[in-house]
Amino acid sequence: MAKKEETPEPAEKPEGETPVEEEVSAEKPESETPAEEEVSAEKPKVVQEGPGSKELDKDARMWAMICHLAALAGLVVPVVGCIVGPLVVWQIKKEEFPFVDEQGKEAVNFQISMLIYGIVAGLLCFACVGVVLLPAVVIFDFIFMLIAAVKANDGYHYRYPLSIRFIK
Repeated sequence: MAKKEETPEPAEKPEGETPVEEEVSAEKPESETPAEEEVSAEKPKVVQEGPGSKELDKDARMWAMICHLAALAGLVVPVVGCIVGPLVVWQIKKEEFPFVDEQGKEAVNFQISMLIYGIVAGLLCFACVGVVLLPAVVIFDFIFMLIAAVKANDGYHYRYPLSIRFIK
């Protein structure tokens, strides 16, 4: 008769413990750690480009951001400045950069939409509803304009919410 050789079964470890082999392999060698720290010190993850921004150069992203921020011209020239600012930047740079063409249309459409919403909220002040709506429209406009500027600077193709597409 042939005798079977019995292999010892590995001892079970309590939950939460890892075998010694896994602990050793999970640790990084000390020689790699300083190199990784140097790379992260040079270019932090927050500043890294967005996924779609590799094909976009820095100038296109900067002009798209300026196009969104040009709506702040409404602070200098009330009512129409918020539309004229992005419109001027878009018209000047749309031939040079396709990304600015796309983002300029978005900025102008959004500012026209916000102007319409502001006029409606202003008219509703007579019904006491606009007293709440008008500040909400202004805050909404400012917040999403800043978000769009940051996204455009990161190279993302940003689309505003609640924007009526007048220019396609």
